[in-house]
Amino acid sequence: MPGRLIVLTALAVGLATAATPASATSGPGCLRVVNVADDDVLNVRQAPSASSTIVDRLHPTRHGIIRLTSPCVPQTRPWAQRWCPITHYSGNYIASGYVKARFVRDQDCP
Repeated sequence: MPGRLIVLTALAVGLATAATPASATSGPGCLRVVNVADDDVLNVRQAPSASSTIVDRLHPTRHGIIRLTSPCVPQTRPWAQRWCPITHYSGNYIASGYVKARFVRDQDCP
């Protein structure tokens, strides 16, 4: 009987854990927009280049969650000259691309 109780308890814990949605973001790894005027936006580019297609625009104070997806590149350049690969989450909207490092700073994810 005790073995059966352990199995049932493990099953209940497993089901409760499986029902909890996984979070795409939590802890370190998010960014916030800086050095952009309130009446301007930060362009998110398809590739790490100022001439690349704009795939999204981030308002400096209303931009949802910006998740850094890997290190900013090229790492041999000064910080302000690097491009950071990001994923932008805003409600049901998700976009991925690159932003210039001088316009973002680290922030904990919610």
